[in-house]
Amino acid sequence: MVIAEDLWTHEHVADPYPVYRRLLAEAPVTERNGSWILSGYEHVLTALTDRRMSSVRGTLQYLPEEERAKVAALIETNRDMILFLDAPDHTRLRGLVAQAFSAKMIESMRLRIHALVDTLLDEVDGQSSWDVMTALAQPLPGMVITMMLGTPLEDWTKVRAWSEDYADWLGSVVENEQQRMRANQAVIEWNAYIREQAAQRRQEPRDDLLTALVMAEDDGDRLTEQEVLSTCLLLLFAGNETTTNLIGNGLLTLLRQPDAWRQLRDDPSLIRTATEEFLRYESPVQFTGRFTTAEMEFGSHTVPAWSHITTLIGAANRDPRHFAEPDALDLARRPNRHISFAHGAHFCLGAPLARAEGQLAINAVVQRFPTLALESPERADWIYNPVFRAQKTLRVVT
Repeated sequence: MVIAEDLWTHEHVADPYPVYRRLLAEAPVTERNGSWILSGYEHVLTALTDRRMSSVRGTLQYLPEEERAKVAALIETNRDMILFLDAPDHTRLRGLVAQAFSAKMIESMRLRIHALVDTLLDEVDGQSSWDVMTALAQPLPGMVITMMLGTPLEDWTKVRAWSEDYADWLGSVVENEQQRMRANQAVIEWNAYIREQAAQRRQEPRDDLLTALVMAEDDGDRLTEQEVLSTCLLLLFAGNETTTNLIGNGLLTLLRQPDAWRQLRDDPSLIRTATEEFLRYESPVQFTGRFTTAEMEFGSHTVPAWSHITTLIGAANRDPRHFAEPDALDLARRPNRHISFAHGAHFCLGAPLARAEGQLAINAVVQRFPTLALESPERADWIYNPVFRAQKTLRVVT
């Protein structure tokens, strides 16, 4: 029987699908030391949408008081982050943020994103070998979020560094004081950076996302300064990590399957359905957590109130009860109701942005470098982070 510890090993992070297949076949709902693991699609969907599930976390409550004081910025910022709120606080905050982060606004960014992709690929055009992650997948999301916020484009490198330090801590399953302190320092520096930028917007509003967040209003209600800081941090790390992983994982998947590469190369109109398939096939976020606020039934299992739930999004997206041939890559798969952006009240606000960046970046690489191949086909350089399915490097040859 698969147990929780199997999900955190280096072997699992490198290739989670053998464990997922066993869970889906033998125990789509399983319990370990009072914590429940859901892998079946319908169970995960219920956990993501049922109002009896809570997203609120007692962030770092287990630490002694003197240790908590050392990471006060991290605790305070997480407390007001949409990701960790339930209704009515979540409803209010999301409604205000949604005004500034609409799908229409993201769609209007496509030409600017396309130009950024071309500029980044110009830098490697003509090189015999290069790294997809450092050349494209990592810089593009950082540049896009700085562009949207209206902060200087050249700041993307430090913005990316803050995002990575926070995501490393958030995605860890074994407590690490050094990771925690780096994340806290990243939050301190990010908050100072955004405070300065927000003060400028209040004096001189601009046509950018940060101005929209500062000015967002509903019946006289506005975001507090801390809510603006927490929201910007969420947009920073979620936009960076999810999109970087979508681009890197999508291109790795294509390069490992030459028939699929040729299919997209010959028919670039497939990119929209192909991007949804990359999101399903190699989910950028592998799992998320919830708590039950009441007793709930999952299949034949009764889960007590206030139980911790781990929802395995990566497993649910490979559930054979929901997806035909789930381990096969199908660039034209329809329907494709993956849950890589979660579902329900916490559906990812940045999903349209991630989709746009993924579509434009992946298609540009395939069309511009039609004979691209992996430098080392037998290996992939996965980062050890059980939450985020991410590569450190992706070396290719032209």
